[in-house]
Amino acid sequence: MNKEEISAELAGNLLLGGELSVNRLGYGAMRLTGLGIWGPPRHRQRALAVLRLAVELGVNFIDTADSYGPHVSEELIAEALFPYPKDLVIATKGGWNRPGPNQWTHDASPSHLRKAVEGSLARLRLDRIDVYQLHIPDPVISFDHSMETLAELREEGKIRLVGLSNVTQEHIERARRIVPIVSVQNRYSFADREWDYVVDYCQRNGIAFIPWFPLAAGRVAGEVLDRIAEAHGASPTQIALAWLLQRSSTMLPIPGTSSTEHLEENVAAALIRLSEEEYEELSGVRELVGTR
Repeated sequence: MNKEEISAELAGNLLLGGELSVNRLGYGAMRLTGLGIWGPPRHRQRALAVLRLAVELGVNFIDTADSYGPHVSEELIAEALFPYPKDLVIATKGGWNRPGPNQWTHDASPSHLRKAVEGSLARLRLDRIDVYQLHIPDPVISFDHSMETLAELREEGKIRLVGLSNVTQEHIERARRIVPIVSVQNRYSFADREWDYVVDYCQRNGIAFIPWFPLAAGRVAGEVLDRIAEAHGASPTQIALAWLLQRSSTMLPIPGTSSTEHLEENVAAALIRLSEEEYEELSGVRELVGTR
Protein backbone atom coordinates (compact mmCIF):
# COMPACT_ATOMS: atom_id res chain seq x y z
CA MET A 1 0.00 0.00 0.00
CA ASN A 2 1.43 3.33 -1.05
CA LYS A 3 1.43 6.23 1.37
CA GLU A 4 -0.42 8.26 -1.26
CA GLU A 5 -3.37 5.81 -1.04
CA ILE A 6 -3.78 6.33 2.71
CA SER A 7 -6.17 9.03 3.85
CA ALA A 8 -8.52 9.54 6.77
CA GLU A 9 -10.98 10.96 4.24
CA LEU A 10 -11.73 7.38 3.14
CA ALA A 11 -13.41 6.77 6.50
CA GLY A 12 -16.15 9.24 5.55
CA ASN A 13 -17.05 12.27 7.59
CA LEU A 14 -19.51 13.55 10.15
CA LEU A 15 -20.76 16.94 11.23
CA LEU A 16 -20.12 17.90 14.84
CA GLY A 17 -23.01 19.91 16.21
CA GLY A 18 -24.13 20.68 12.69
CA GLU A 19 -21.13 23.00 12.39
CA LEU A 20 -17.77 21.27 12.03
CA SER A 21 -17.12 18.60 9.40
CA VAL A 22 -14.44 16.07 10.38
CA ASN A 23 -13.13 12.88 8.83
CA ARG A 24 -14.25 9.84 10.84
CA LEU A 25 -10.76 8.68 11.72
CA GLY A 26 -9.09 11.04 14.15
CA TYR A 27 -5.97 10.99 16.28
CA GLY A 28 -5.69 10.75 20.06
CA ALA A 29 -2.66 12.66 21.34
CA MET A 30 -2.37 11.13 24.83
CA ARG A 31 0.51 8.79 23.96
CA LEU A 32 2.77 11.58 22.80
CA THR A 33 3.78 12.29 26.40
CA GLY A 34 6.31 10.51 28.62
CA LEU A 35 5.84 7.22 30.46
CA GLY A 36 2.76 7.10 32.65
CA ILE A 37 1.31 9.94 30.54
CA TRP A 38 3.67 12.15 32.50
CA GLY A 39 6.25 14.66 31.37
CA PRO A 40 7.70 15.27 27.92
CA PRO A 41 8.24 12.54 25.33
CA ARG A 42 11.58 10.80 25.17
CA HIS A 43 11.90 11.79 21.51
CA ARG A 44 10.30 15.21 21.04
CA GLN A 45 11.01 15.50 17.32
CA ARG A 46 9.37 12.14 16.70
CA ALA A 47 6.27 13.27 18.55
CA LEU A 48 6.10 16.43 16.46
CA ALA A 49 6.59 14.37 13.29
CA VAL A 50 3.62 12.14 14.21
CA LEU A 51 1.33 15.15 14.57
CA ARG A 52 2.44 16.65 11.27
CA LEU A 53 2.05 13.33 9.46
CA ALA A 54 -1.45 12.88 10.88
CA VAL A 55 -2.55 16.11 9.20
CA GLU A 56 -0.79 15.11 5.96
CA LEU A 57 -2.79 11.85 6.01
CA GLY A 58 -6.10 13.70 6.17
CA VAL A 59 -6.68 13.56 9.91
CA ASN A 60 -8.55 16.74 10.83
CA PHE A 61 -9.75 15.82 14.32
CA ILE A 62 -7.19 15.66 17.12
CA ASP A 63 -8.20 14.79 20.66
CA THR A 64 -6.16 15.77 23.72
CA ALA A 65 -6.58 16.91 27.36
CA ASP A 66 -4.89 19.29 29.76
CA SER A 67 -4.07 16.30 32.01
CA TYR A 68 -1.93 14.56 29.36
CA GLY A 69 1.54 15.39 30.59
CA PRO A 70 0.02 17.42 32.22
CA HIS A 71 -0.10 20.16 29.56
CA VAL A 72 2.55 18.46 27.38
CA SER A 73 0.20 17.08 24.74
CA GLU A 74 -1.47 20.44 24.13
CA GLU A 75 1.90 22.19 23.93
CA LEU A 76 3.18 19.66 21.38
CA ILE A 77 0.10 20.12 19.20
CA ALA A 78 0.65 23.87 19.06
CA GLU A 79 4.38 23.51 18.43
CA ALA A 80 3.84 21.05 15.59
CA LEU A 81 0.80 22.51 13.85
CA PHE A 82 0.31 26.21 14.65
CA PRO A 83 -0.80 28.10 12.63
CA TYR A 84 -3.45 25.42 12.20
CA PRO A 85 -4.98 24.25 8.92
CA LYS A 86 -8.43 25.80 8.47
CA ASP A 87 -10.23 22.46 8.66
CA LEU A 88 -8.41 21.13 11.74
CA VAL A 89 -10.63 20.57 14.78
CA ILE A 90 -8.88 20.27 18.14
CA ALA A 91 -10.83 18.77 21.00
CA THR A 92 -9.47 18.97 24.52
CA LYS A 93 -10.74 18.03 27.97
CA GLY A 94 -10.69 19.24 31.56
CA GLY A 95 -11.82 18.01 34.96
CA TRP A 96 -8.97 15.66 35.87
CA ASN A 97 -5.69 16.60 37.55
CA ARG A 98 -2.36 14.80 37.30
CA PRO A 99 -0.39 14.72 40.58
CA GLY A 100 2.09 12.16 39.21
CA PRO A 101 2.72 9.38 36.65
CA ASN A 102 -0.37 7.20 36.17
CA GLN A 103 -2.20 9.19 38.85
CA TRP A 104 -5.48 11.00 38.30
CA THR A 105 -7.61 13.08 40.66
CA HIS A 106 -11.02 14.65 40.08
CA ASP A 107 -11.70 18.38 39.96
CA ALA A 108 -14.67 19.45 37.88
CA SER A 109 -15.49 22.41 40.09
CA PRO A 110 -16.59 25.58 38.28
CA SER A 111 -13.44 27.43 39.37
CA HIS A 112 -11.13 24.67 38.16
CA LEU A 113 -12.91 24.29 34.82
CA ARG A 114 -12.59 28.02 34.17
CA LYS A 115 -8.86 27.89 34.90
CA ALA A 116 -8.51 24.75 32.80
CA VAL A 117 -10.17 26.34 29.78
CA GLU A 118 -7.99 29.44 30.05
CA GLY A 119 -4.89 27.24 30.31
CA SER A 120 -5.83 25.17 27.27
CA LEU A 121 -6.55 28.29 25.23
CA ALA A 122 -3.08 29.63 26.03
CA ARG A 123 -1.22 26.38 25.39
CA LEU A 124 -3.07 25.65 22.14
CA ARG A 125 -2.72 29.31 21.05
CA LEU A 126 -6.44 29.59 20.40
CA ASP A 127 -9.07 32.25 20.96
CA ARG A 128 -11.78 29.59 21.11
CA ILE A 129 -11.65 25.81 21.64
CA ASP A 130 -13.57 23.93 18.95
CA VAL A 131 -14.70 21.05 21.20
CA TYR A 132 -14.27 21.09 24.98
CA GLN A 133 -15.12 17.93 26.89
CA LEU A 134 -15.74 17.31 30.56
CA HIS A 135 -13.12 14.60 31.15
CA ILE A 136 -15.14 12.73 33.77
CA PRO A 137 -17.98 13.58 36.18
CA ASP A 138 -16.67 14.57 39.60
CA PRO A 139 -18.20 12.49 42.41
CA VAL A 140 -18.08 15.39 44.90
CA ILE A 141 -19.14 18.22 42.58
CA SER A 142 -22.62 18.71 41.16
CA PHE A 143 -22.60 17.45 37.57
CA ASP A 144 -25.12 20.15 36.69
CA HIS A 145 -22.82 22.84 38.07
CA SER A 146 -19.93 21.52 35.96
CA MET A 147 -22.09 21.60 32.84
CA GLU A 148 -23.51 25.03 33.64
CA THR A 149 -19.93 26.32 33.80
CA LEU A 150 -19.15 24.91 30.35
CA ALA A 151 -22.39 26.41 29.04
CA GLU A 152 -21.32 29.81 30.41
CA LEU A 153 -17.89 29.49 28.81
CA ARG A 154 -19.60 28.65 25.52
CA GLU A 155 -21.77 31.77 25.81
CA GLU A 156 -18.60 33.79 26.49
CA GLY A 157 -17.11 32.52 23.22
CA LYS A 158 -14.26 30.52 24.76
CA ILE A 159 -15.76 27.17 23.77
CA ARG A 160 -17.51 26.51 20.48
CA LEU A 161 -18.96 23.04 21.14
CA VAL A 162 -19.29 20.92 24.28
CA GLY A 163 -18.64 17.19 24.68
CA LEU A 164 -18.56 14.58 27.45
CA SER A 165 -16.26 11.73 28.41
CA ASN A 166 -16.67 8.67 30.64
CA VAL A 167 -20.42 9.12 31.08
CA THR A 168 -23.70 7.22 31.19
CA GLN A 169 -26.80 7.97 29.14
CA GLU A 170 -28.27 9.66 32.20
CA HIS A 171 -25.32 12.07 32.27
CA ILE A 172 -25.81 12.86 28.59
CA GLU A 173 -29.52 13.52 29.01
CA ARG A 174 -28.92 15.76 32.04
CA ALA A 175 -26.18 17.66 30.21
CA ARG A 176 -28.36 18.20 27.13
CA ARG A 177 -30.93 20.00 29.26
CA ILE A 178 -28.21 22.56 30.02
CA VAL A 179 -26.12 22.81 26.84
CA PRO A 180 -26.04 21.04 23.43
CA ILE A 181 -23.75 17.98 23.50
CA VAL A 182 -21.92 17.11 20.26
CA SER A 183 -19.73 14.18 21.33
CA VAL A 184 -19.34 11.43 23.91
CA GLN A 185 -16.02 9.70 24.56
CA ASN A 186 -16.14 6.33 26.38
CA ARG A 187 -14.08 3.14 26.43
CA TYR A 188 -15.32 0.87 23.64
CA SER A 189 -14.21 -1.82 21.19
CA PHE A 190 -15.64 -4.78 19.29
CA ALA A 191 -14.99 -6.97 22.35
CA ASP A 192 -15.67 -4.38 25.06
CA ARG A 193 -19.30 -3.44 24.62
CA GLU A 194 -20.37 -2.08 27.99
CA TRP A 195 -21.41 1.18 26.37
CA ASP A 196 -23.36 -0.28 23.44
CA TYR A 197 -26.52 1.43 24.61
CA VAL A 198 -24.71 4.79 24.69
CA VAL A 199 -23.46 4.23 21.13
CA ASP A 200 -27.05 3.56 20.07
CA TYR A 201 -28.28 6.65 21.92
CA CYS A 202 -25.65 8.79 20.20
CA GLN A 203 -26.58 7.33 16.80
CA ARG A 204 -30.25 8.19 17.34
CA ASN A 205 -29.45 11.72 18.44
CA GLY A 206 -26.71 12.64 15.97
CA ILE A 207 -24.00 12.78 18.64
CA ALA A 208 -20.47 11.67 17.74
CA PHE A 209 -19.24 8.68 19.75
CA ILE A 210 -15.48 8.72 20.30
CA PRO A 211 -14.19 5.30 21.44
CA TRP A 212 -10.98 5.00 23.40
CA PHE A 213 -8.99 1.81 24.00
CA PRO A 214 -10.30 0.35 20.70
CA LEU A 215 -8.32 -2.91 20.92
CA ALA A 216 -9.56 -4.32 24.22
CA ALA A 217 -9.75 -8.09 23.62
CA GLY A 218 -9.53 -11.34 25.52
CA ARG A 219 -8.10 -14.64 24.30
CA VAL A 220 -11.08 -15.74 22.21
CA ALA A 221 -11.53 -12.25 20.79
CA GLY A 222 -7.87 -12.15 19.88
CA GLU A 223 -8.12 -15.43 18.00
CA VAL A 224 -11.09 -14.22 15.93
CA LEU A 225 -9.39 -10.89 15.28
CA ASP A 226 -6.15 -12.54 14.16
CA ARG A 227 -7.95 -14.85 11.75
CA ILE A 228 -9.93 -12.07 10.08
CA ALA A 229 -6.84 -9.84 9.96
CA GLU A 230 -4.89 -12.58 8.20
CA ALA A 231 -7.68 -12.96 5.62
CA HIS A 232 -7.44 -9.25 4.80
CA GLY A 233 -3.65 -9.05 4.94
CA ALA A 234 -4.14 -6.50 7.69
CA SER A 235 -3.16 -6.01 11.31
CA PRO A 236 -5.52 -6.82 14.21
CA THR A 237 -5.64 -3.11 15.06
CA GLN A 238 -6.80 -2.26 11.54
CA ILE A 239 -9.59 -4.82 11.72
CA ALA A 240 -10.70 -3.51 15.12
CA LEU A 241 -10.82 0.02 13.71
CA ALA A 242 -12.68 -1.14 10.59
CA TRP A 243 -15.31 -2.77 12.83
CA LEU A 244 -15.77 0.49 14.74
CA LEU A 245 -16.25 2.47 11.54
CA GLN A 246 -18.94 0.02 10.41
CA ARG A 247 -20.63 -0.07 13.83
CA SER A 248 -22.14 3.42 13.60
CA SER A 249 -22.14 6.36 11.20
CA THR A 250 -21.48 8.65 14.17
CA MET A 251 -18.44 6.66 15.35
CA LEU A 252 -15.21 8.70 15.45
CA PRO A 253 -12.25 6.50 16.44
CA ILE A 254 -9.11 8.30 17.68
CA PRO A 255 -6.34 5.67 17.76
CA GLY A 256 -3.24 7.09 19.39
CA THR A 257 0.41 6.28 18.79
CA SER A 258 3.85 7.84 19.10
CA SER A 259 5.07 6.07 15.94
CA THR A 260 4.71 7.35 12.39
CA GLU A 261 4.63 3.74 11.14
CA HIS A 262 1.74 2.84 13.42
CA LEU A 263 -0.03 6.06 12.50
CA GLU A 264 0.06 5.15 8.80
CA GLU A 265 -1.18 1.67 9.67
CA ASN A 266 -4.07 3.06 11.71
CA VAL A 267 -5.19 5.51 9.04
CA ALA A 268 -5.00 2.75 6.43
CA ALA A 269 -7.81 0.99 8.30
CA ALA A 270 -10.15 3.39 6.47
CA LEU A 271 -9.54 1.28 3.33
CA ILE A 272 -10.83 -1.96 4.90
CA ARG A 273 -14.39 -3.15 4.43
CA LEU A 274 -15.47 -6.14 6.47
CA SER A 275 -17.97 -8.58 5.01
CA GLU A 276 -21.30 -8.87 6.79
CA GLU A 277 -20.23 -12.27 8.12
CA GLU A 278 -16.95 -10.89 9.48
CA TYR A 279 -18.68 -7.92 11.06
CA GLU A 280 -21.27 -10.14 12.76
CA GLU A 281 -18.64 -12.60 13.98
CA LEU A 282 -16.66 -9.80 15.60
CA SER A 283 -19.87 -8.32 17.01
CA GLY A 284 -20.71 -11.64 18.65
CA VAL A 285 -17.39 -11.99 20.43
CA ARG A 286 -18.60 -10.02 23.43
CA GLU A 287 -20.87 -12.92 24.35
CA LEU A 288 -17.75 -15.04 24.81
CA VAL A 289 -15.39 -12.63 26.54
CA GLY A 290 -17.83 -10.32 28.33
CA THR A 291 -17.12 -6.67 29.04
CA ARG A 292 -14.40 -4.94 30.95
